[in-house]
Amino acid sequence: MFIVLLILIMVLFGLGFLDPIWWVAAAVLVFGATRYGRDRGGGRGRSGRSELGDYRDYQERRDRQDRWDRRYRRQHRARWRREDRRDHEHRR
Repeated sequence: MFIVLLILIMVLFGLGFLDPIWWVAAAVLVFGATRYGRDRGGGRGRSGRSELGDYRDYQERRDRQDRWDRRYRRQHRARWRREDRRDHEHRR
């Protein structure tokens, strides 16, 4: 979509040498693309997804990471305690 928009802007700019009204049309198109394209979820890097979808993805990743951290902590808690005890005894 970005490429099509860029080509359209270039064509309108080129037509501006024949009639200056095309330069105005190209300027309006550039203004609209930069002003409203990014605010509404369009633009580069958004891939058409909404802010809410991005937040849900973030929540899911955070929840998966929390579950992984809890599981890992439970499995290795005894070993960590032994290592902490050993470290504490070596410092004395």
